[in-house]
Amino acid sequence: MLVGAARQRTFGVFLRLTLPLKPSRHHLAALSAFLIWGFFPIPLRLMAGYSSGQILFFRVLLSLALLLLINLTARRATVRATGRQWQRAGAPERRRVLVSTVVGGALLTSNWLLFIYVVNKVSVQAGSFAYLICPILTALLGFVVLGEKLRPNQWLAIGLSAVSCALLGTGAWKNVLMSLVVAFTYAAYLITQRKLQGYDRLVLLTVQLLLAALVILPTARLLGADPVAGLQDHYLLLMAGVLSLGFTVIPLFLNLFALNALPSGTVGILMYLNPIISFVLAFLYFGEQATLQEGLAYGVILLSVGLYNSGWNVGRRAA
Repeated sequence: MLVGAARQRTFGVFLRLTLPLKPSRHHLAALSAFLIWGFFPIPLRLMAGYSSGQILFFRVLLSLALLLLINLTARRATVRATGRQWQRAGAPERRRVLVSTVVGGALLTSNWLLFIYVVNKVSVQAGSFAYLICPILTALLGFVVLGEKLRPNQWLAIGLSAVSCALLGTGAWKNVLMSLVVAFTYAAYLITQRKLQGYDRLVLLTVQLLLAALVILPTARLLGADPVAGLQDHYLLLMAGVLSLGFTVIPLFLNLFALNALPSGTVGILMYLNPIISFVLAFLYFGEQATLQEGLAYGVILLSVGLYNSGWNVGRRAA
């Protein structure tokens, strides 16, 4: 309960520090997106009786159907413009976009599958921890893969994250390993998307999910999915629809709307709402427990998050 109370206080302080006194529509959109994603473990746990592959299968297909409907009705001009942009690009750029899109789609699908498994079969804490360390791991990958520079405070944050993982690993190293894999797949996905600057994100996400669907349709059995049984299961279809519309497409649109006007630093800091809310749910809603050592590890990772963001301009201007 002490850990849960600390999370509640952290959440309140977090909002006061990251939002301006009069938040704009774009601030509220970003806030809403990450609030929604923070509650994602609740519908996932309501589907815990299904295999992770079954949940993934229908989440991908229903999300793809919704995005295709949106892009082919309300965004046809953007789709055509993106196609022309790719056609006019030189061969090296087309190759880069193609590779980044394919690899990004594979990483995103893997991340979805792993996160579903971790939340339903390991713990909500493990899933939350993954997204607390994800931005820090993304910075490290940016340094290794893209040659991006890191400030001293960011290196210290990376070191503290390693200490936090070590503290957690002494008690449950398999859980920490799963958290790291979830974090790595999403961090690597973000790195691949940095190579796609200038292209419409929603169109590319639709292409990525289309490619994912082409892979999982013939390999459903290998994933542990049963499409025929799933199509006859009204509860599964309802919950998969909730995941696809309420926890994928809607927050995605809110996030993209926010990115049109807010500095990336603001959105990056608000992103931490997601795992903080999930941590609160883990203790207060799902009744998970944490040892003193695990509580210390979570405190260290929060300290590393603070250090990592200490040099950022969170952009308090109204959009």
